[in-house]
Amino acid sequence: MSGTDPQVIADVDALFRERVERGVAPSSVWGVFDRTGLVASGGHGDRGDGVAPDADTVYRIASCTKSVTAATLLALVADDRVRLDAPITDFVPAFADVVLPTADSPVPTLRMLLTMAGGFPTDDPWADRQESISDAELDDVLRAGLLFDSVPGTRFAYSNTGYALLGRAIAVVAGRPFPEVATELVLGTLGLRDTVFRADDARGHVVTGVRPAADGAGVGTWEPLPMSGPGAFSSIGGLFSTVTDLARWGRHLASAFTEAPEPGPVAPADRRLMQQAMRVVPAAVVPTSSRPTAYGFGLFVEQDPAFGEIVSHSGGYPGFSAHMRWSVRDGLGVVAFENATQAKVSAAADRALDLVLTARATAAADRASAGRALADRAPGTGPTIDATRAAQAAVTRLLAHWDDDLADAICTPNVAMDVPYERRRRAVAEAVAAVGADLDADPVAEESQAPSHLRWWLPGTAGRLRVEIRLAPLAAGLVQTLVVRAEPSER
Repeated sequence: MSGTDPQVIADVDALFRERVERGVAPSSVWGVFDRTGLVASGGHGDRGDGVAPDADTVYRIASCTKSVTAATLLALVADDRVRLDAPITDFVPAFADVVLPTADSPVPTLRMLLTMAGGFPTDDPWADRQESISDAELDDVLRAGLLFDSVPGTRFAYSNTGYALLGRAIAVVAGRPFPEVATELVLGTLGLRDTVFRADDARGHVVTGVRPAADGAGVGTWEPLPMSGPGAFSSIGGLFSTVTDLARWGRHLASAFTEAPEPGPVAPADRRLMQQAMRVVPAAVVPTSSRPTAYGFGLFVEQDPAFGEIVSHSGGYPGFSAHMRWSVRDGLGVVAFENATQAKVSAAADRALDLVLTARATAAADRASAGRALADRAPGTGPTIDATRAAQAAVTRLLAHWDDDLADAICTPNVAMDVPYERRRRAVAEAVAAVGADLDADPVAEESQAPSHLRWWLPGTAGRLRVEIRLAPLAAGLVQTLVVRAEPSER
């Protein structure tokens, strides 16, 4: 986050400080990262030893673990050791005893389980207490039968059971316990040394999870909860981590959308696959969000009208709350932890990222008004952006001195067919006159919905002139849409 605004960071910090002051949790820690790494962090409250938490304090991250589970499986798929469309019975024979909801129901595949489409009921309260059970005990659960809310592969329902089955499949394919495989293939390869499955393996101070004490004990009085250890359900949320490490993980995933993705155990293409909308999440599941939401592989994908795709995941375990989220377009992200049951630190992290992204957008708009380009706001800065900028320069020449031959050279034939050049010339002249536009001036503002799209405004004595282009999907970079509109000043 180049040139981080101290006021924005102070505002972010205040969000988490207020939560501790309000008694939501005894401690709260946060971090903001960009494509270069962790750029700011802070902590409030008491982590258990009279000290405020910092970026290296260790918390349970609960279901944020699911992205690591997904990445581990994809690494095995890339090595041709397993197929995503293989049925879970190939790895967990006990599942064959599960009676499916209909006669024609498919056995859930690894892909279905990755996208929360196994058909099982949502199971957080029950599953959060199952981490330490053995594989044999999981087999007993399966042989006793499961309930289904839908036919496998047909709809989203958040299922820890599904991710427990994925962890078992990973262990079977690799011939070792899931925590060992995930640590070797993903965590160790990336140097995430403070992200571990056992509290005893953590290098930093491990925070104890708590819940509010019994009624009458007073606000701010907390009851410590025991830590669960690795077992058959570790793949649903067994990891401990730090702000430093989880920000590193988020940055690594987000880098897959850049021209030079970071190397790692999972190919950039597969990391992008993790962050694609695979399964629609019903609005009733996320009633507090106004953004359309879907699930990818171990990650939620939200469509924000202002900032584009936001990738995220929350984590909730007895005594802990965690959240990570980032912008695919900008590479800016936030991670946050608290050590209280049902603290829902996601609300503060969501607001924090909005503050950071709004500050970035405002700074970009300011640069545009000074005549600077906004190419850094698009998903990439490659040939597509270069073509759009070249088309912008050509359209600027065309508007200043209309020439049909130039229009033919820079536009696809449909432009003249949709609105004849004679009519376009007249409309442009009228729009320029209506606002007294200066066609030689630098844009006062710009917007881009995609690398092949650009909208900009030229100043005028009585308003602004809006110019908008969209390129056709041709390597030549030709304009398929050209819109010129007068926007008079309000009187």
